[in-house]
Amino acid sequence: MNRAIVELAGVHKDYGSAEAPLRVLRAVELTIGAGEFVGIVGASGSGKTTLMNIVGCLDRATEGRYVLDGEDVSGLDDDRLSRLRNRSIGFVFQSFQLIPQLTVLENVEVPLYYGRRPRAERQTRAQELLAAVGLSHRLRHHPAQLSGGECQRVAVARALANEPALILADEPTGNLDTQSGEDVMQLLFELHRAGRTIVMVTHNPEIAARLPRVVEMRDGAIVRDTRGGATQGAGA
Repeated sequence: MNRAIVELAGVHKDYGSAEAPLRVLRAVELTIGAGEFVGIVGASGSGKTTLMNIVGCLDRATEGRYVLDGEDVSGLDDDRLSRLRNRSIGFVFQSFQLIPQLTVLENVEVPLYYGRRPRAERQTRAQELLAAVGLSHRLRHHPAQLSGGECQRVAVARALANEPALILADEPTGNLDTQSGEDVMQLLFELHRAGRTIVMVTHNPEIAARLPRVVEMRDGAIVRDTRGGATQGAGA
């Protein structure tokens, strides 16, 4: 395997009080190498969203160790964790999470702004990314003026802004029609072929069947970790 981007060892996550904890992750062991495309599947309540939140540094494990691209995040304070998250992880959400008051160009600039990049550099980088996802003609539009598929392509461009080690996609086709969803999947497959590391939560078994590796969650634990799917795209 290539160098590890995600390393989870003995990860537990509890909610509730110390006297009556609710354990939602149980002794999770997971390693994802650079350049992998991994699907996380499981029924509602299986723990996959909690797992993604921990991998995305949006939540912390109650027990266990998490190393992200060589850095142990377990002991980082909130400020250092936030900087690491902005630098190392790009997010693509089901609901896009674009800022409606900002233009398409400004939305893609947001991670670069928090990374304290100069304005001219931010704009150039954002323009390049939007061209790469086929939206050069939409730079000055606002999210409300875009289709769902276009919004998700903006989200993918934003996720790539800081050249992150990891892209996390949470049901990225869930709010899209069939063709728009396929367009977004093709974009993710292209990124994977270019060497990007992608972890995606999906409820769609047809999409999961196309991924080269699938991790299934049940009752807070990983119950299956299989490889061998296809990433050729339409009809794969």
